[in-house]
Amino acid sequence: MPLRVVAFSGNTRRPSRTRALVEAVAGELARLRPVEVRVLDLLDAGPGVGALDRAALPLPAARIVEGIEGADALIVGTPVYKGAYSGLFKHVFDFVEPESLAGKPVVLTATGGGARHALVVEHALRPLFGFFAAQTVPTAVYAGEREIVDGVIADPAVRARALAAAAELGALLDLARDRRDRRVAAAG
Repeated sequence: MPLRVVAFSGNTRRPSRTRALVEAVAGELARLRPVEVRVLDLLDAGPGVGALDRAALPLPAARIVEGIEGADALIVGTPVYKGAYSGLFKHVFDFVEPESLAGKPVVLTATGGGARHALVVEHALRPLFGFFAAQTVPTAVYAGEREIVDGVIADPAVRARALAAAAELGALLDLARDRRDRRVAAAG
């Protein structure tokens, strides 16, 4: 049974460079390991994603939160707004039960207007997932406006980081699969 990976793009429009980036990492991972990848877009949550509590979320938004919680690993991406992740991206994670992300492998990605936004992965995303006790891979991937063209990573350095992040996630998934197999064997 392949492990389930959710690639979550925190963008509110299509097409988006953020989705292209999370899909690129997911594609590299799928090339390296047998995984089931599901790409989720913030856009698909609909306008009700702004609900004040989880019980009030409309079904599309609730399914995104459930998909994030139920995944074996995550590839997350956000556009950068004023030096941080988007507010709606964060709002989705406000609904996620912290224990569902504890120890979960996560690749951090972001897209922005220029090099000044690149540190958002270290100064905003990594602390957010640290709160959840998620296991973020060492290599984060940031792409500016010129580094993704027509939905494809055009910059060799960004492509190399995407491949490195996918390989690191694959190694963590191998460990997760081994732990799962040992639990199943011990129970049987």
